[in-house]
Amino acid sequence: MPFLQKLLVVPASALALTAAAGLGLTMLDVRPARADALLLVDVDTGKVINEQNSTYPWYPASVTKLMTTYVTLKALRDRRIDLESLLTVSPNAVAQQPSKMGFKVGTRLTVDNALKMLLVHSANDMAVVLAEGVSGSIEKFTAAMNAEAQRLGMTQTNYVNPNGLPADEQVTSARDLAILARFLILDFPEYDYFWHIASIRLGKRVYRNTNKLIDAYAGTDGMKTGFICASGFNLVATATRGGKRLIAVVLGAKSSASRAVKAAQLFERGFGTDPLSWLVPSQGTVESLQPVDAAPLDMHEEVCSNNRRRQPTEDGEEGGEAGTAPAEATNGEMPIVSPWSLRGVALLTSGLAAGIPPVEVYTGPVRNGAPGAAPAVAPVPKKKPLAVAAKPPAAKPAPAADPAAKPNPGAAVHPKPAAAASVTKPSPGKPSAGSDNAAAATAGAKARPAPKTPLQITPKTDTQ
Repeated sequence: MPFLQKLLVVPASALALTAAAGLGLTMLDVRPARADALLLVDVDTGKVINEQNSTYPWYPASVTKLMTTYVTLKALRDRRIDLESLLTVSPNAVAQQPSKMGFKVGTRLTVDNALKMLLVHSANDMAVVLAEGVSGSIEKFTAAMNAEAQRLGMTQTNYVNPNGLPADEQVTSARDLAILARFLILDFPEYDYFWHIASIRLGKRVYRNTNKLIDAYAGTDGMKTGFICASGFNLVATATRGGKRLIAVVLGAKSSASRAVKAAQLFERGFGTDPLSWLVPSQGTVESLQPVDAAPLDMHEEVCSNNRRRQPTEDGEEGGEAGTAPAEATNGEMPIVSPWSLRGVALLTSGLAAGIPPVEVYTGPVRNGAPGAAPAVAPVPKKKPLAVAAKPPAAKPAPAADPAAKPNPGAAVHPKPAAAASVTKPSPGKPSAGSDNAAAATAGAKARPAPKTPLQITPKTDTQ
């Protein structure tokens, strides 16, 4: 009889919690049972495969830069800027805290290079450069971020800056981040190559992607990390296997290693390697998840108070993060999937991206045939398997028809994967695409010294 009583206790408590939720208690200022939020979503269908605390408000940290990128890509699509447009580093951008590129006031660089630095190195100054270049000020750009969030159905999200530096009013949820990641993939497939660049090179310095899964989990093709003490270690990651693409969101992990393992475990379940996955009932689509009205969890004490090495960079996203993560076995966290998946199989390896040369980035206008542009073709092996992210290569025959001795100026406009370059050229990011292509085709015959003059954008400086 005692054994049967034990069996009855759990269902009774579960029913009590369910009844409380039905009475609207989710609107109270409650705390999640665990100090992290997890969510796994199918890109094509939006179906929720796994979730935990996914509708609790959370501080986003640098995963904010996903919305910064969305607003920038929309400006490209609306032809307000193009990838070759020149942006200027303002005093406001220079004043941002690390992590950043550290360029001087007045430095100019293209939208293409700024986006690569933003997404690979998580550069806070580049977020401000893009914001001021697209909208004229941080305030106007932030208003555009919030407008897009509402339009996309991100009902728990509010932005006050474009880079995710600490702010009490800057809030999101795993649910909202999965919605945003899905729209980024589906709305802008021609720019998918930005997510899975393993590293960039600026001069002699190489910056590796802060998303460790790109180098450690087969099939990973994005997307963005984040860290401040209040949020813990956040990650929005995507992976593709067998034509199936998934989005994993991990918020509030206690180390960078922990968030990578949690995301890998989510992917393992989603790709069908968990034999018990059929027992999990359907949870609907990501949009159908019901938000919880609660204050964001502040993880400062758990993540940073006892780690002196993190203190100097607690307000600087990802800065100084490498090498500070505690061992996974020391943080008291339990695995989110059954232990069988870890038996005899290492979820995370290393060196998957070791053979991919860095993508070259630089300051100044577009370089035509500049040294270092060639390594940008290295990420092509990452790009080819992504059928969902690629458009039919209609632009491929054009380079073949061009004489080999005369390079096509449009092909070297900005350093990125060759496949992506062919897709980007006809994108709506450029006005009068047909006339541009015609000019490029006759450039060699007319012996023009340089490609078309880049669009000059001088952002308004809004000092804080």
